[in-house]
Amino acid sequence: MNGRVFVDTNILIYAHDNEAGLKQERASQILGELWQAKKGVMSTQVLQEFYVNVTRKIPTPLKRATARDIIRQYSAWPIVEPDVDMIVLASEMEERHTLSFWDALIIAAACRIGAEKIITEDLNHGQNIDGMTIENPF
Repeated sequence: MNGRVFVDTNILIYAHDNEAGLKQERASQILGELWQAKKGVMSTQVLQEFYVNVTRKIPTPLKRATARDIIRQYSAWPIVEPDVDMIVLASEMEERHTLSFWDALIIAAACRIGAEKIITEDLNHGQNIDGMTIENPF
């Protein structure tokens, strides 16, 4: 077991949203621990969603240059890029588990990169989907 933890978009957003209160504290703590342990992984989908949300949708949006700098920092982590096989796998997971396609693509990416769990608030805590454990830290 490699201990890799896939970080979903909402965790990354909370960590950089100064108005997220306790969620910001918890998300920052998680990311700090993953940086230190070198166990954090994510996908280009997460980074894309992060950029759009923190520059446009949070109460006090980040400057675009700041968001780009944060994305560059995370390039030090293992990042998975979706390909055709991953998209097909996600579509199968979507159908089999009645998920949104985008959630299924997150799970497929986590499987591809060899993560043991996904940290997210978008899925059910404790749920196991195709061997992937879901953890909601909030």
